[in-house]
Amino acid sequence: MEIPLALRTVMVTRYILPLREGGSLPALAEADDGFKYALKFRGAGQREKALISELLGGEIGRLLGFKVPELVFAELDVAFGRSEGDEEIQDLLKGSQGLNLALHFLSQAINFDPLAMEVDPLLASKIVWLDMLITNVDRTFRNTNMLMWNRELWLIDHGAAFLFHHSWNNWERSATGTFPIIQNHVLLPKASMLDEANEILKPLLTPQKITEIVSLIPKPWLLAGGESENADELAGVYSSFLNLRHAHADHFTKEAKDARTAVI
Repeated sequence: MEIPLALRTVMVTRYILPLREGGSLPALAEADDGFKYALKFRGAGQREKALISELLGGEIGRLLGFKVPELVFAELDVAFGRSEGDEEIQDLLKGSQGLNLALHFLSQAINFDPLAMEVDPLLASKIVWLDMLITNVDRTFRNTNMLMWNRELWLIDHGAAFLFHHSWNNWERSATGTFPIIQNHVLLPKASMLDEANEILKPLLTPQKITEIVSLIPKPWLLAGGESENADELAGVYSSFLNLRHAHADHFTKEAKDARTAVI
């Protein structure tokens, strides 16, 4: 019998430092399990929607066989951050009290450099396929959102995926429509095995697996945007989007192939 999908919950004990400049200000933090995490705050940027995208994108990636750092729910205590001297960071911490999301920190990992590092064509094609599935706009030359750790390629930062949930109107069109931003994907020139990637990955994502992954989204995150007072209804939209997008995998695979032909 399969073990139900679940994420661990940790309590954040120490804010160490911001990981990079930017509006979302993710941070390196330590938790009560003794590990360090890249902490994503629900009070930042796109708020809970970014965390939902991170959760869904990361766990779908893991299901499909990609290297993705462990995702955990990260609890921020009401008193956390009161001694923080930076006013902007203190406001961020206050606005993120409660449940957040964090990725296990890969110590000494280095950013993927597309000009200096090689990627297997099949792996490149699989990553492009994943990003077409979840409509991820943020894996470009400017910001690859991939790390090299222990000589393996790891995927991070899926918070910019699932564009439809920033405007719930016509989500069906987003699921079945084109995704021209794929032409900017950092791995598209190397993705010469997109048909093979489609054949391998498409059978792995079943309706049951989609339901299991979507069920991980905390209900308060779903309700935070105010689109509905019914969290199950909103979760159902995510499931329906993924099922419909998955059903059109052959179409978006061809779109990616056509985009690749145009850029190489």
